[in-house]
Amino acid sequence: MSSTAATGPADRLGLKSGMVIQELGWDNDTDDELRVAIEDSVDADLVDGDYGNVVDAVLLWWRVDDGDLVDGLVDALTDLVGGGVIWLLTPKVGRPGAVDAADIAEAAPIAGLSQTTTASVSKDWAATRLLAPKTPA
Repeated sequence: MSSTAATGPADRLGLKSGMVIQELGWDNDTDDELRVAIEDSVDADLVDGDYGNVVDAVLLWWRVDDGDLVDGLVDALTDLVGGGVIWLLTPKVGRPGAVDAADIAEAAPIAGLSQTTTASVSKDWAATRLLAPKTPA
């Protein structure tokens, strides 16, 4: 029996079968259960920064010590299709590496992104949905 409950983390992120999802910032502290749930929901492996083709969404794992968030977001836009989504995954408040919400709110528009929603996706990680501008037709 498949677990298609609409409450799974991948469902909360709006990720569907057939989407190409790029993962950036992976490290030994990322949530493997979340990664597997996402791969299951899109029915494919996550692709890395060397993918070299357009992607539907980017999972960007980010910690306060990872450097300049604006630079990280701009880099995450490289392969993202116009109108695509960056899910900025940050440690929850009180966890090591937590990123201040004000820093995200400040960095997103500088990188040309619109911040829309935040979701709790695992015990230690929160996800902020950042929308890329649509490319003119």
